[in-house]
Amino acid sequence: MISQSFFPSLPLRDNVRMYHIRHFEFASACMFPFKPYPPRAECSLTFYPRDPETVEYVADGFKQKRSRSIIMGQHTVRTNRYVSKDFLVLIVHLQPGVFHRITGIPFDSITNTDLDAELIFPQEIKLVNERLSSTGNYQEMISIVETFLLSITGKSRLIPDRIDAIGKLILDEPGKFSVDWLAQQACLSPRQFERKFKARMGVGPKTFSRLARLHQTYQMKHKFPDEDWLSIAVACGYHDYQHLSKDYTEFAQATPVSLFNEDDGAPEKLFGMKETF
Repeated sequence: MISQSFFPSLPLRDNVRMYHIRHFEFASACMFPFKPYPPRAECSLTFYPRDPETVEYVADGFKQKRSRSIIMGQHTVRTNRYVSKDFLVLIVHLQPGVFHRITGIPFDSITNTDLDAELIFPQEIKLVNERLSSTGNYQEMISIVETFLLSITGKSRLIPDRIDAIGKLILDEPGKFSVDWLAQQACLSPRQFERKFKARMGVGPKTFSRLARLHQTYQMKHKFPDEDWLSIAVACGYHDYQHLSKDYTEFAQATPVSLFNEDDGAPEKLFGMKETF
């Protein structure tokens, strides 16, 4: 069993923020829990080397079984993620703008959905999936994925954009900067900045910042579970608890308290593990 984060190797840190590996095995199908997953500002490449994951879109109840490797679009809605008997997931959290830089595909074309990664990188990802399925060594899995990532980032001819750097800035300090100021840093008009930001991040800069700040509160509550919500809200730049609760209700379809009550039944909690990000 594992629920752990790993930093990428130095040559990939401009393109990859972090890896996460979660592996849970259950004795009975009736034990399969779900994890409530509020949206966060991210683009990820995700692999399922064992049993598949089923995702439920809470707003409309739509459920689907995911492919064995996916490119996750930027979400603005909550999902519930259901594990399976032998559940293993390796998540590659990409740096802002990397998907667009590598593929040229506008990232806002897959907002609130995901793509089968084999459709984008047919031969390469198929080989990665096969190799991941044949090993039980977590470090070897990361090595397999890193070899693939180095090959595709090395082939990319798209130059990093100022907007990518702004996306990183927002992730590091969400809610701190106005859209007008960010547009000035990109040397663009606010309208041009909005359009180009959506193509690279999947949503506009204001929504991206709100999602990043929401996730910041989620991380803080996991790290300091005894901290009250008002203190967390203020520390993360919200006016008050009501301001925070409004964002949770809009994006996570739950209040902060009710979401964390649901999270108590998440797989890692059942095995006595802490959340990783």
